[in-house]
Amino acid sequence: MGRDIISKVKEAGAFCVNVDINHETSKDLSLIRCDITKTDSVDECIQHIIAKYGRIDGLVNNAYPRTRDWGNKFEDIAFESWQNNVDWQLNSYFYFTQQVAKHMIERKTGSIINMASVYGIVGPDFTVYDGTTMTMPAAYSAIKGAIVNFSRYLAAYLGPKNIIVNTISPGGIFDNQNPIFVENYNRKVPMRRMGLPKDISPAVVFLLSNGAAYITGQNIAIDGGWTSI
Repeated sequence: MGRDIISKVKEAGAFCVNVDINHETSKDLSLIRCDITKTDSVDECIQHIIAKYGRIDGLVNNAYPRTRDWGNKFEDIAFESWQNNVDWQLNSYFYFTQQVAKHMIERKTGSIINMASVYGIVGPDFTVYDGTTMTMPAAYSAIKGAIVNFSRYLAAYLGPKNIIVNTISPGGIFDNQNPIFVENYNRKVPMRRMGLPKDISPAVVFLLSNGAAYITGQNIAIDGGWTSI
């Protein structure tokens, strides 16, 4: 999904910085190696961007770091695992957003988009996992729900500074999952298919554009109708 977002943002004419732990930093800073779970790495990343380009107009929090035991059933989740996932996914969004927002406040402009999930809006339907070993991690629902409301807080706080903050909540995205799960999911969702990255990216581009200047505090579910039933 991240790759498609970057591609569509570039097609719209923006210069895009891809921040990820899985690549090295490029000369033009279109790629920056950063571990978003480490505050010093985040600080260095933002300093590089500001030093070279002088501003950050938009931020899309799309990273999805998680522990190796991600996906354990509720009764088997180690408390330390729960803590780590909340720290890596929720707290890293807080810190990255806080540091970028400081620069946006100075310029009195900016758009922040946080990626959540339909499972931050409604509870999971465990029947879609019937016949598989898959499940919905408990921390996922807690984190995504927190991101949705944290974004509302940010919209209220940063609105007077002319900074908009919105959330996008995708439904299930097809990623070669177990065919039984895919069949179960497709049977339930009104559009009768899982989402694709190309279904999500246009909304990101729009919320980063001037056309969205008066849209803030919203959670846009792009889910094929999942949350409508």
